[in-house]
Amino acid sequence: MAKAISSTIGYPRIGEKREWKKTLEQYWKGNLSKDELLTEMESLRLNDIKKQKAIGIDLIPVGDFSLYDHVLDTSIMFGFIPERFGEQEDRDTLDKYFDIARGNKDAVASEMTKWFDTNYHYIVPEIDGDTEPALTKNRLLPYFLEAKQKLGIIGKPVILGPITFLKLAKGFKPEDFNKLLNKLVPLYIQVIKELESAGAKWIQMDEPILNTTLTDEDITRFKDVYHTINQELNSVKIILQTYFEAVDDYEEVVSLPVDAIGLDFIHDDGANLAALKKHGFPSDKILAAGVINGRNIWKADIDQTFTQLETITEDIDKERLIIQPSCSLLHVPVTVSTEKDLDPLLKDTLSFADQKLEETLVLTDGLNKGRKTIENKIQEQTRSIEKLWNSADRNNQRVQKEVEFWKEVNPERNAPFSIRQKIQQDFFKLPLLPTTTIGSLPQTTEIRQGRLKWRRGEWSDNEYGAFIETNIAEWIERQEEIGLDVLIHGEFERNDMVEFFGEKLDGFAFTRYGWVQSYGSRCVKPPIIYGDVALNEPMTVKEISYAQSLTDKPVKGMLTGPITILNWSFVREDLQGSEVTKQIALALQKEIRWLEENNIHMIQVDEPALREGLPLKLNKQQDYLDEAVYAFKLATSPVKDKTQIHTHMCYSEFGEIMDTIDQLDADVISIEAARSHGELIAEFEKQSYAKGIGLGVYDIHSPRVPAVVEMEKSILRALEVLHPRQFWVNPDCGLKTRGISETVTSLTHMVQAAKNIRNKVKQNV
Repeated sequence: MAKAISSTIGYPRIGEKREWKKTLEQYWKGNLSKDELLTEMESLRLNDIKKQKAIGIDLIPVGDFSLYDHVLDTSIMFGFIPERFGEQEDRDTLDKYFDIARGNKDAVASEMTKWFDTNYHYIVPEIDGDTEPALTKNRLLPYFLEAKQKLGIIGKPVILGPITFLKLAKGFKPEDFNKLLNKLVPLYIQVIKELESAGAKWIQMDEPILNTTLTDEDITRFKDVYHTINQELNSVKIILQTYFEAVDDYEEVVSLPVDAIGLDFIHDDGANLAALKKHGFPSDKILAAGVINGRNIWKADIDQTFTQLETITEDIDKERLIIQPSCSLLHVPVTVSTEKDLDPLLKDTLSFADQKLEETLVLTDGLNKGRKTIENKIQEQTRSIEKLWNSADRNNQRVQKEVEFWKEVNPERNAPFSIRQKIQQDFFKLPLLPTTTIGSLPQTTEIRQGRLKWRRGEWSDNEYGAFIETNIAEWIERQEEIGLDVLIHGEFERNDMVEFFGEKLDGFAFTRYGWVQSYGSRCVKPPIIYGDVALNEPMTVKEISYAQSLTDKPVKGMLTGPITILNWSFVREDLQGSEVTKQIALALQKEIRWLEENNIHMIQVDEPALREGLPLKLNKQQDYLDEAVYAFKLATSPVKDKTQIHTHMCYSEFGEIMDTIDQLDADVISIEAARSHGELIAEFEKQSYAKGIGLGVYDIHSPRVPAVVEMEKSILRALEVLHPRQFWVNPDCGLKTRGISETVTSLTHMVQAAKNIRNKVKQNV
């Protein structure tokens, strides 16, 4: 009897305990050979495939694995290598791949930005309109053959579709889009045919750009491209995969000449299901139904999800259904099974990648064998979810009353920026082009080991506190020697810019191995916001006050903003995100008041994730931006006029939200600009911005140390559109991942560049 089948869209690359990260970094340090790197990665990759097979998944992806980033992989496969790297003939192909991602002493890395509205970063393809793409190597073929020959598994190759790939790229003129697309499509066909010849039955073409707001021309492109591809194929079947939102042009999309359409039934706000019920689904196609949340870590409500599938089967026979997560499981940790220390009440409600595949299988079995066969699982899931719903952690009356009170208040600073600016100039007496850094300073092996000793109980609180103060004192002295105008305490006591705060707030929980990839080998361990958020005692005052006591220069208080804490956490699903954000903002408001009371009057509230949370649909974006502005002001508006509020944002496209950034009413904002080669500066030629601003003058994610003259050029370019009195000089981001020597040298160069330009412009100001 024909039946529904199960599938995975993508699986985490990093391993249960970040084996992938550790292997990569050993190779970069020169401790592993190329062959050893590739052998270790193959072992990890095959283990992941075997796990999925053991769970019982029918369609297992291959090619979703990457040594750094799947978008970069696509660029390399089709020969899109930036000219500055293409000339380096002496470089090994693998090292050149990593150079594009990380930079080297001779060339800056390619730009990095957020993957749609997630915290995953991809390497932006650099494409010139005259570039002639070429298939350098079918990277999917070895992955497919590897699974087939070594495991006996016919995998489902996964490739980023041509239209999404070009939409994510930069460097060519809009009028060259179709020309480049026409050059790419034959290469995609070649890739698919080679996979077909090797025995592939299904190929997944990821086109998440379909979930954004598209033009009629875009829809025409999809029709033309997939008609052309379809004409060239024989037996292999194509799944056109979408995710992260609903498709606006439902009738057009489901009519495209492919064998299956993948739709997200989790993040679509019900729109995909409504469109299916209204317009039906083609009888000659299979629906890949994303009904398990691939972006959050809570157990599925199996009862509700199965009812949704039953609704879908009113219009589509079950044998034309593929049951799967809503998107790649790249965005969640690998398995709950390694978490031994979590409260059982919470752990019993969690579902990571492996558990999500088990849920996928339960739903598939229920659809094929009948609801009664999974009734025990339904009841078990329902009981665990209801226990958390009814817990005291989710019913903090004091927090809920505070949120309701502030809903009646419009949070605003006491005086407008023009008045605050004069007050702050008199108070801080900073020079033109003041220099500072973003927040963190190098977290050496010694610092990480010290924190580990404290967590293990090998050091007392007093011993650990003295250790942190020693590092703070050393770096205050270093910063003064370098000549920075505004100092930072270094964040040596902090493990992660969100986790650190979450550990001090009620309503948060933390895993031991709940890592997810953020960019390259950088993995983060997002906190779990499971209850009402509250602050009961100061989080940062001790360390920042100590740093300020060591110097006459201002030391910035450093906090992570409410939107970033929300977007970089796994968030409870029983409340709207905007309500959780208000709870976080009120907790931060208390911390800011305590900092002021302790004579800290320059406070940075970082919001690097503000842009990444922007909804994909244009009609939803303004509500989100309004909520973000409200939350930031709720946290920061009660401060005194002389208190200077800073914020920082990085690695996103900011030009389109400059109005919102202005509305935050921060006195100074610092934004990444070095890695994007100063593109943001051009935005200030189109629109004015009156407040203080620092556009990063060098890229901290690359190990290269830029020369003084290079940073001078960045400053001078910015001063073409910004007034010297408003411009700050700083790196792109925090310096946590950099070494001491390169940090000191880079900052010394930066300060010298600022002084050189300051001397040139001060007589004209």
